[in-house]
Amino acid sequence: MSMLETITQELVTLNHTVTCAESCTGGLLAAEFTRLSGSSAWFNMGYVTYSNHAKTKLLNVNETTLRHYGAVSEECVREMALGALIDAKADYALSISGIAGPTGGTADKPVGLVWFGLASKQRIWAKHKIFAGDRSDIRQQAVEFALQFLHSYLHR
Repeated sequence: MSMLETITQELVTLNHTVTCAESCTGGLLAAEFTRLSGSSAWFNMGYVTYSNHAKTKLLNVNETTLRHYGAVSEECVREMALGALIDAKADYALSISGIAGPTGGTADKPVGLVWFGLASKQRIWAKHKIFAGDRSDIRQQAVEFALQFLHSYLHR
């Protein structure tokens, strides 16, 4: 059974829903969530917020957060996840923001750095990973890690 199928069964059993707020993955996580038939039982909507303007407008990310920490930061993904959770009225929200490359990296934030947020009604977690490969590889690895992140929470 795939990770997605396992997550699907857990969400259905719990009668819970999930949403996602994506930046560098540009909707790939939402596409993965809707790959299986019947996903509308636990996935209602997702947000592709590639620009900072979209993050503030759709997810209520604070402009000060973006100015001080940047879009690729723990603070930003926490606010993205919370904004998506509230707007979608979901039980869980995953957020992703990173630098998929090949340009855009810096010494502090290299290409491959991706931050993840996971919000529930009780708490918000954040993790980051640095992935290797080209733009497509980094984006795909980010989706896979996001699914693992959600799966690990559902098993608590």
